[in-house]
Amino acid sequence: MSIFKAYDVRGVVPRDLNEDVAYRIGRAAPLVLGAKSMVVGRDMRRSSEALARALIRGIAESGCDATDIGLCTTPMNYFAVGSGPYGGAAMVTASHNPAEWNGFKFSRSGAAPVSYETGLAEMERLVAGELPPAPGTRGRVEKKDVRPAYVRHLLKFAEGIGPLTVVVDAGNGMAGMVLPEIFEHLPCRLHALYFELDGSFPNHEANPLKRENLVDLQAEVRATGADIGVAFDGDADRCMFVDETGEPVSSDLVTALLARELLERERGAAVVYDLRSSRVVPEEIRKAGGVPVETRVGHSFMKAILREHKGPMGGELSGHYYFRDHFYSDSGEVAMLVMLRMLSRSGRRMSELVAPLRRYSATGEINFEVEDKDAMIEALASAFRDGEQSRLDGLTVRYKDWWFNVRKSNTEPVLRLNLEADTPEIRDRARARVEAVLRGRA
Repeated sequence: MSIFKAYDVRGVVPRDLNEDVAYRIGRAAPLVLGAKSMVVGRDMRRSSEALARALIRGIAESGCDATDIGLCTTPMNYFAVGSGPYGGAAMVTASHNPAEWNGFKFSRSGAAPVSYETGLAEMERLVAGELPPAPGTRGRVEKKDVRPAYVRHLLKFAEGIGPLTVVVDAGNGMAGMVLPEIFEHLPCRLHALYFELDGSFPNHEANPLKRENLVDLQAEVRATGADIGVAFDGDADRCMFVDETGEPVSSDLVTALLARELLERERGAAVVYDLRSSRVVPEEIRKAGGVPVETRVGHSFMKAILREHKGPMGGELSGHYYFRDHFYSDSGEVAMLVMLRMLSRSGRRMSELVAPLRRYSATGEINFEVEDKDAMIEALASAFRDGEQSRLDGLTVRYKDWWFNVRKSNTEPVLRLNLEADTPEIRDRARARVEAVLRGRA
């Protein structure tokens, strides 16, 4: 299976990805991006430093200057390329994947994303074939510390945060490097879990979407009487929240809350959300005076639509939150600060703010192994042809009191189902109907 995915480069080290491959990717990246200078950062994984060195060597030998910003979060990498005079950026990370994985996330100038359709396919072709001869002039390589400027950038989002008690689980990932400096400037009491950088992830996977990885955070929130808990993934571009009781808050409901906070200052603005999100999201955006804009799943689509509408934010069910004032890029750190600001200004418990948003019943995302994904989507379209249908991303079918979306996995023979209804009873009946088709029993 290729290491070049829909939105990034990712594989197991050294089976799929090694220093030679990283060097070749470094040679190809400036050609694809049209960059004369690039910024490179890395996470704390054991393989990241060696892969970053090889990548930088390839970039320099292509004639492109390289600025090495060292250990950083992915949002810090976006900040560096978005605020600096660079033609592109590379972040060495495998995000939430297990320790043996690693990879690269690429951006163009201004932190514009690079997907398979907009550059990674061409990069794959160059890496797999014969690279053009290296030019005679080698690019310059320099090191730069962007962390002080990045901390100042983040603190712009912290205005109005009050004396809250906050538990943060960094999962031994990169959030543990940045957040101590942020909280030094906040009137909050921080309870830090797993802030030590350790790419072996000795405590749990740095994947907050899995409920089992929230157990320690939930226990610490309850034990300390904290106002909120936040869990980050390995590169801190994503986060999940739990309320003061330790109850997880789904990311679509978080999008609704963050939108409410930002729209108070910018009524009439657009807020982007992915089509898996609860109906609560567009309803709450409208109620707050905003314009809801639905888009397909994936960071490159989210960022493009957000840029098009110049909206203050967008949110995905996967825990990625995008902010115009963060170069239209995702940042778990910014999401946390906006949430703390909202919680402080409201003067209410988080569970009280979330309770009115839990008005529908959802299944969450369920995966089904399917040999012929396209044929199954057509079977679903036929079986539910009396509903309102959309092909924006997979198949979405809407009825008066329930809806579902089925999307294809980019990498597996899997269809992903999300379904929501007005009541648990309607949800369960609807799920049974959809599953009957998916399992070939209809």
